[in-house]
Amino acid sequence: MYVCSALQAMQKKFVTNLAFLLFLNLLIKPFWILGIDRTVQNTVGAEVYGQYFALFNFSFLLNILLDMGITNFNNRNIAQHNHLLQKHISGIISLRLALAVIYFSVSWFCAWIIGYEMIQFKMLLLLLVNQIMISFILYLRSNLSGLHLFKTDSMISVLDRMIMIVICSIMLWGNLSDHSFRIEWFIWAQTAAYILTSITGLLILIRKSKMKRLTWRPLFALSILKKSYPFAVLILLMTFYNRIDSVMIERLLPDGSRQAGIYAQAFRILDAASMIAFLYAGLLLPIFSRMIGKKEKINELLRLSYSLLVIPAFIIGINSFIFRNEIMNLLYHEHIESSSLIFGILMTSYIAICTTYIYGTLLTANGNLRQLNLMAAGAMALNIILNLILIPKLKAEGAAYSGMITQFITATIQAILAYRIFKLTPDRTFIASIFIFVLSAIAGVVLIHRLDLIWTLKLPVALIFCFIICILLKLIKLKAIYQIVRYGSE
Repeated sequence: MYVCSALQAMQKKFVTNLAFLLFLNLLIKPFWILGIDRTVQNTVGAEVYGQYFALFNFSFLLNILLDMGITNFNNRNIAQHNHLLQKHISGIISLRLALAVIYFSVSWFCAWIIGYEMIQFKMLLLLLVNQIMISFILYLRSNLSGLHLFKTDSMISVLDRMIMIVICSIMLWGNLSDHSFRIEWFIWAQTAAYILTSITGLLILIRKSKMKRLTWRPLFALSILKKSYPFAVLILLMTFYNRIDSVMIERLLPDGSRQAGIYAQAFRILDAASMIAFLYAGLLLPIFSRMIGKKEKINELLRLSYSLLVIPAFIIGINSFIFRNEIMNLLYHEHIESSSLIFGILMTSYIAICTTYIYGTLLTANGNLRQLNLMAAGAMALNIILNLILIPKLKAEGAAYSGMITQFITATIQAILAYRIFKLTPDRTFIASIFIFVLSAIAGVVLIHRLDLIWTLKLPVALIFCFIICILLKLIKLKAIYQIVRYGSE
């Protein structure tokens, strides 16, 4: 008989809500990435899209000024103290409005210092507005996930993409204009979608919190910033080493916009996959926070979450690298050879990114911000130095190598920190199984890739092979997952 416990309840909540979250995102995000975003790049060309991509990532670099760590702090805080929602929400929204003004001003000044031209400033104006909206949506969602309203949070997580898909589909294929599609239209579609999603999320939260009006309380604002600034520093540092690559490519190389466009082709699928990991971590943070607050053991949930995210990341990374040429040739019209190797390198780093989302989320939930900030500062310095060395020599490929090296180093450090701080004992059997799985998967996929079959048949066979190896080695235990879900439905 399956024994009920608080841990099993947490595991059930995590697995069932993760399944719902993945269902929605796998329903919406692939069409957005492969149907809309890819089509836009193929339509406007690598150089135009590369300029947009570099500016988009530039707008990301300082977006911590919009948030100052409030979202992560709020997610953890509301998960542990639900009753604070009504007290905090109106004051925090007022604070975020003030931060939006600071973010816009500082970003505009930095863009002027860098030397962007007028056409780039016009594009950047809307991109900065979009970042303000994205940050606000994430804050609204942090309250929903903090309250464990995971299904509502999951719906909000895909709403903006659903709206963008409708608007962009009409502009791309509706024949509404005699003019060819312009990248500015793509940005405007994002702006409209983010505004509508922000309004929807805000209305839901107002209903849950019973907020009546905004209040500006300077002492409260200072108190929140004091508590959240370690989160702000961490996010700022991580944003730099995750997003500065394309900005440096565009600024360092004579053909920077074209090289940034080639990098964007390879980065697109990694970005989509990373969003799944980000949403996954969004579910884990309040659950880890609540369990730590109640001094419950996290060992089983940690292993379960690792199995459900990092093991599939190995499968995706291995298959993406081996089938890199075929995938890039399917998706794009130009620069196939250049982008395919970059794609393979970037997707290998997805394994490290997912590992970071597991252990980094656990350390964040436990409040180990000092250790994480030191790690992130070192990672940012390493990434910038590697980019300065490798980009002039290898162009966009150099940025891919820089990112991969940085991601694997940070993932290793965070895993070591988590095991030391929580005094966890490494599961030698589990580690050995992973090692055997990786070797078996690489060998099997390479052999399948050499079969005299069309690659669209070989890739599904390779994925199924990897999944079967996982089951045989008990890295993913379907019976345990079934029992968790069954327990929660009884």
